[in-house]
Amino acid sequence: MFSEIQMKQSTGVCLDDIRKLKETLLDADAVVIGAGSGLSTAAGYEYSGESFRKYFPDFIEKYGIRDMYSGGFYPFPNAEERWAWWSRHIWLNRYAPIPNDVYKRLFDLIKEKDYFVLTTNVDHCFQRSGFDKKRLFYTQGDYGLFQCSNSCRQITYDNEPVTRKMIEAQEFMIAEDGNLIIPQDVQIKMAVPAELVPHCPDCGAEMTMNLRADDSFVEDNGWHAASLRYAEFLRRHSRMKTLYLELGVGMNTPVIIKYPFWRYTAENKNSSYACLNKGEAYAPVEIADRSICIDGDIQKVLEQLK
Repeated sequence: MFSEIQMKQSTGVCLDDIRKLKETLLDADAVVIGAGSGLSTAAGYEYSGESFRKYFPDFIEKYGIRDMYSGGFYPFPNAEERWAWWSRHIWLNRYAPIPNDVYKRLFDLIKEKDYFVLTTNVDHCFQRSGFDKKRLFYTQGDYGLFQCSNSCRQITYDNEPVTRKMIEAQEFMIAEDGNLIIPQDVQIKMAVPAELVPHCPDCGAEMTMNLRADDSFVEDNGWHAASLRYAEFLRRHSRMKTLYLELGVGMNTPVIIKYPFWRYTAENKNSSYACLNKGEAYAPVEIADRSICIDGDIQKVLEQLK
């Protein structure tokens, strides 16, 4: 449907594009937000760097793990170490405070609009920043949920209570705001007690994260309900003045957000497409006249839009 060679490329952050996006946003009957990892990067999340070195020094020293992402695939020798790793990973990216206010800025821009959010992010930042949970579809899972590793049932389980216990069992302290604290003169443990390793209440298999990695991913009732709400939202606004606003979406999984947004824009002549992404802001020439592509820092662009 679209040319893979001829693309409308962004030339960077242009004030005219900022004004055009603001006017389009104000004029839209509805806004469909498609968010990728670049949005959470703009919110201050990073899988390497200072935070990683601060909270995973034992894993770095023992196994040479370079970042939180690759650590998620490391073949730890036992479940106790694996869950020591994952409990820290979960807490820092799901329950600790969001590093900055990017998500809150986005919410302030669209909260008076008829909106829906489709995201591949699993950090739950939208709901934690005020977005209506009935207008969110976390298609790739949630750091806050466990599932059976055997997928014996299409059910997920809230993991906050047991994750908190795992964190405290390693001698970390959790502040009232959710920040992790490393007490002075305390040796952080690199394993959790065996009794805290989570197991499926139905088949007894070890739990795993509810993150889409293969066909074992559990799509529970909440996932399917969100999918239906999203499909209905798209149907109701398929001929209206709809802004398809893509934020931080790269080419890792373009079939989830990017390609569908292009198609929806092409099919609805009353719609517009906007792409905000550092280094990857473009649109097909077929919808170029209704596209706004801004190659820049999402945090700064949202600030300018406000």
